[in-house]
Amino acid sequence: MAHDHEPHDREHHEHGHGHGHTHGHDHGDIDWAEMAPLLEAEAELFTPLYERALGWLAKEVTEPGLVVDAGSGPGVISCLFAETFPGARIVAVDGSEPLLERARARAARKGVADRFGTLAGELPGALGELDYPADLLWASRSVHHLGDQGAALAACAERLAPGGTLAVMEGGLPVRFLPRDIGFGRPGLQARIDVALEDRFSRMRAELPGSVEQVEDWPALLASAGLHHARSRTFLLDLPAPVTDRTRAYVVTALTRIREGVAEDLDADDRATVDRLLDPADPASVHHRPDVFVLAAHTVHTAVRPV
Repeated sequence: MAHDHEPHDREHHEHGHGHGHTHGHDHGDIDWAEMAPLLEAEAELFTPLYERALGWLAKEVTEPGLVVDAGSGPGVISCLFAETFPGARIVAVDGSEPLLERARARAARKGVADRFGTLAGELPGALGELDYPADLLWASRSVHHLGDQGAALAACAERLAPGGTLAVMEGGLPVRFLPRDIGFGRPGLQARIDVALEDRFSRMRAELPGSVEQVEDWPALLASAGLHHARSRTFLLDLPAPVTDRTRAYVVTALTRIREGVAEDLDADDRATVDRLLDPADPASVHHRPDVFVLAAHTVHTAVRPV
């Protein structure tokens, strides 16, 4: 399932979103209990973006009785839903029980455990285990891990109550955390990394069981799933320099995962530049440089099941 840290999902551990679970392909080598604190910390860093997205949804969806977070990870967004909709019951759905344990513990700390439930299982099949149809079903960067995205959206739509809303966070812009010219190496490093990540993402999609090539027109896909009144809105996370220690730690982790994931797709000069950026002994590394920032844009697409 997708995890709600999903910041720059295409740089996550399996292709990188951060979506960690099997989703039809092998993630058996990932220790989710070990990964959980990192996923939770990243989701917390992106909380301002998620809060703006949920604030927008609150204007679109009035007083939902059941909110389902499909691909919840450690439950950061799930608990934000509990805060945004104080009258709603929240169900976090994920394929990893260690992450769901983290979600339940978070709900208890936030004082919302009495209306917070979890459901273990892979998408979209696990949604069939819901006791009631959802008034709001949220899928944050989880659908693109399913081979047939159109069929996945249709399955999500079937679990909506009449008049219920499906909200899918997919797309946006690649995360930026360095200037174009960092003072060494060839300028434009992150743009070239983007190309490598896009190629890797395409390979991941092609290797999924039952993979179907589809134009990533999410409003059109939602309409094909039988939903109406599609809308889209993009939300920004802007953490300018100088950054906090927590933000810097995120950048170090993100660049480390990029190095692990796409090093073979970069030329020797770019690999050397990335290695220097990750060297904690180098004053020009992301561990120390004063110009590090985080700028991210994620898009949410919504549509409604006919009454």
